[in-house]
Amino acid sequence: MVFASTGSLLTVTWSPAQTGDAWIGTWTLNVAQSSYDPAALAPKSQTTKITVSGDSILVVSDGVNAEGQKTHDETTYRFDSKDYEVKGASDPNSTRVYTRVDDHHYSYATKVNGQITTNSRVAVTPDGKTRTIVTTGRDAQGRIIRNFSVWNRIG
Repeated sequence: MVFASTGSLLTVTWSPAQTGDAWIGTWTLNVAQSSYDPAALAPKSQTTKITVSGDSILVVSDGVNAEGQKTHDETTYRFDSKDYEVKGASDPNSTRVYTRVDDHHYSYATKVNGQITTNSRVAVTPDGKTRTIVTTGRDAQGRIIRNFSVWNRIG
């Protein structure tokens, strides 16, 4: 009697394209439904496009800040607890560390010069039409930040 066995190794890798992560898409800030503390720092407008790029996520944001100046920043990141540069951030030497919770929630810590300044929690509604971000902490100037931003999916 002969017994034969074939073995196979299953390798699982995470890819944002395969997850159905609800935050992938284009979002516009609903300023009227959002609240900013301090209120003087509220942006006048902002649109953020979140796309998958290979095994990373690319975030591109364009808007108008509280002073009426155009803004543009970009971050390419992974959910791997590493710091990722925020190119074009208003505070130089800004990085973010991202943590995935599930396909509708994630969080990130923003750092300036290596020190955490704010923490943000992101949630997408079950229907995928609205995204909220709760941000708390202190900005690089030491002001206490308590923001609740509401984003509507436009694409």
